[in-house]
Amino acid sequence: MKRASKWILRITLAILIIMAALIGLWQLSKMRSYQLFGEIVSSVDTHEKVIALTFDDGPTAAYTNEILAILDQYGVKATFFVIGREVEENPEHARSIVEAGHELGNHSWSHPNMSLLSLDRVADEIERTDAAIRAVGYEGELHFRPPFGKKLLTLPWYLRQHNRTTVMWDIEPETYAEIAAEPSRIVQHVLDNARPGSIVLLHLMYESRETSRQALPTIIERLREQGYKLVTVSELLSVSAFAAGGR
Repeated sequence: MKRASKWILRITLAILIIMAALIGLWQLSKMRSYQLFGEIVSSVDTHEKVIALTFDDGPTAAYTNEILAILDQYGVKATFFVIGREVEENPEHARSIVEAGHELGNHSWSHPNMSLLSLDRVADEIERTDAAIRAVGYEGELHFRPPFGKKLLTLPWYLRQHNRTTVMWDIEPETYAEIAAEPSRIVQHVLDNARPGSIVLLHLMYESRETSRQALPTIIERLREQGYKLVTVSELLSVSAFAAGGR
């Protein structure tokens, strides 16, 4: 009886240890400012009032031109983290983003959770997307943003081996259903959390994100009223690098 109780205790402890390890890995995979290998950025340390607007997914035929028109109206340059498959399906819209002077980033080929993918699959997701982006004429630096913000071992390892920066974010209004439901709440969330060096994440390319598209003009106006300059991710990183070099 005692022997059986000991085995039950050992099995229970083993299960608890495994569960704790899995929870730890899950937490690690979604951390915004830490990964096991390579460079990661969710915001930059600067006193300059600069913020990067970043848009994930697409391009899509339905909404790319609308988004570009808003940005053009305000003279703002943003960073679009695009999906390779959608670039291939909508090359003219991807080309429109490039021709308007915006920055393109890599958001994978098919938008999988990349935290547990093999190294070969990671390479394929990134390199196919790089090729699609280059095919529409983009010549700038290609930063990478993981789908769902998830990364663990193979993805950070690949990015480090290829000197690529993982770009995350520190402002994400759409993550909260009650905030994403109304444009005014999205705007207020951005304003409440904005600070010099922030990176704002929005999804604008699909029908379900109408409230985010409605919020975009007011976000731009209100941030400018607070003295912020809206920049691309590369411009934001250059501000950080300049500040570090000046210390």
